[in-house]
Amino acid sequence: MKFSDLSRKEKKNLIRILAALMLFTAVFAADKAVGLDTVFAGAYGWLLPFACYLAVYLLIGYDVLQRAVRNIFRGRVFDENFLMCTATLGAFALAVSRGAAGQPIVGFDEACAVLLFYQVGEFFQSYATGKSRRSISTLMDIRPDYANLKRGEGIEKVDPADVKIGEIIVVNPGEKIPLDGTIVKGAAVLDTKALTGESLPREALCGTSVISGSVNLSSQIEIKVEKLFYDSTVSKILELVENASGRKSKAENFITKFARWYTPAVVAAALLLAVIPGFLTGMWSVWVYRALSFLVVSCPCALVISVPLSFFAGIGAASRYGILVKGSNYLEQFNKSKIFVFDKTGTLTKGTFSVVKISPAERADEILRLAAAAEGGSSHPIAVSIAARYGKPIEEGFVPTVEPGEGVAAFRGGETVYCGNEKLMRRHGISFIPENGIGTVVYVAKNGEFIGSLLIADEIKPESKTVVGELNAMGCRTVMLTGDNEAIAAAVSQEIGVSGYKASLLPQNKVEEVEKLMKEKKSGETLCFIGDGINDAPVLMRSDIGIAMGGVGSDAAIEASDIVLMNDNLTALPLAKRIARKTMSIVFQNITFSIAVKLAILILSAFGLAGMGFAVFGDVGVAVIAILNAMRVNTKYKIS
Repeated sequence: MKFSDLSRKEKKNLIRILAALMLFTAVFAADKAVGLDTVFAGAYGWLLPFACYLAVYLLIGYDVLQRAVRNIFRGRVFDENFLMCTATLGAFALAVSRGAAGQPIVGFDEACAVLLFYQVGEFFQSYATGKSRRSISTLMDIRPDYANLKRGEGIEKVDPADVKIGEIIVVNPGEKIPLDGTIVKGAAVLDTKALTGESLPREALCGTSVISGSVNLSSQIEIKVEKLFYDSTVSKILELVENASGRKSKAENFITKFARWYTPAVVAAALLLAVIPGFLTGMWSVWVYRALSFLVVSCPCALVISVPLSFFAGIGAASRYGILVKGSNYLEQFNKSKIFVFDKTGTLTKGTFSVVKISPAERADEILRLAAAAEGGSSHPIAVSIAARYGKPIEEGFVPTVEPGEGVAAFRGGETVYCGNEKLMRRHGISFIPENGIGTVVYVAKNGEFIGSLLIADEIKPESKTVVGELNAMGCRTVMLTGDNEAIAAAVSQEIGVSGYKASLLPQNKVEEVEKLMKEKKSGETLCFIGDGINDAPVLMRSDIGIAMGGVGSDAAIEASDIVLMNDNLTALPLAKRIARKTMSIVFQNITFSIAVKLAILILSAFGLAGMGFAVFGDVGVAVIAILNAMRVNTKYKIS
């Protein structure tokens, strides 16, 4: 923790704590060395230690007193501020009464120590919360302040919300892209770290779709706007982040309800502990002191602070890696995830066709040249993949004729090129060598002579096999659902290593399959569905946890999901699982440790075996330990 990393408020509080600590140390040392109550003889000797310790008390605790009074008038009486003030002011009153009665003074130093350590706990809470918030604040920094709208030959700086679809905006080097759109002029290197968690910038050329929130690092570009500000990526992300804290986990809801009845109950118990034994024994100061110690240790700070902080830290840690969790309840559920159901296209695969094999390889250039010429300027995914693999200017002059369900016949002068499936070859009586690879096969022939074939397939993402293997190793079940045929599904399933698959599914069939899996799962297990397309929205909503691939995913999928992977990289899945597991482990540790220690010290305080100093540890010490433990969630994680 560096002083320069602290906020202005945190720096001010730290300086106040250190000043109060030095003043308290000086007063305490003088009191123990010479006895401040003996400096002035007589019945009013207690006034000197009272004045010295009161100065320390007000320096360190004035804001606690203010909050306690303010909350009382607002109807929120039984909170930690009330408990701290009751216990410490009671200790001061006890010390004054004992001093006035000529008895040894007990309570001044302990009252100051209670507030001092309480403020130390509050400081650590503030720092830990700030650290988690700073992880999320990198997302909040993507909010654009303005857009450079191009109007005629001039440029006008306007509010992004005022820009309409189809208008042209200019983004200069160093500026954030304010709206989603397509580059129509120029090229640039974009920093997408705040959106995706990826540290490496990416190049965006003319015609490339870009998303709001990215930062232009290199040169001026012009973008044609395709979405209004309220529908843009940056707006949706900010909405997700801002609403995340509103969806509380079961653990948080339990702690909130627990604190509501627990605090009044311990106040009543402390009052009874002071009155009944004091009345029966006549030893009022002894039992009042025990009751005050009971009050100090009973404060539920450790639970009320550390449990929400643990979830907040978990959400912050996830956001740093481009994983947006819409609420702590989803983080809690994700920890129980045992079944991972994947959509295939765009999730396990890239969702784009490419030429993966050319046969025979020695005639690759000729096969690609003829196929590209035959397909011409077609926008069909297969034609686009062939042109992309060819990568050269396409020969002109061919007139294509579509053969429905079979392919294309292209004519130029006396040349005829056939490009299509085996039905096309057989209908024209062309002998060909069958290609048995998994994917779409395109056979190419010229003037009745077979030239070769192209195997076109949707590429598997490079990380898919590793991620599925890691989830399987965690004891999870992995299932792939796809609309592709049985052969393609079986090949992809075998290569990736999923536990099972279902092929030839329509969108409604995917929902049915997920419902079957939901019925089969064990009690307490969570089913996660991972998808990216608009047809995945129904099944994303039906599953326990819907996970959308956010970068290229549809708006409907992102809206329907509970977790969004902004970087479109599946390695975020096991990482999110590790973050969720660590978060819940720390939540359980904090709850168990806090309750166990507090119960033990409460019993010891009631029987007079633990004084207020021990009670301070039971309250503030436990809170500080729990807070520091919660901060472990928001650390660096290894990415697969």
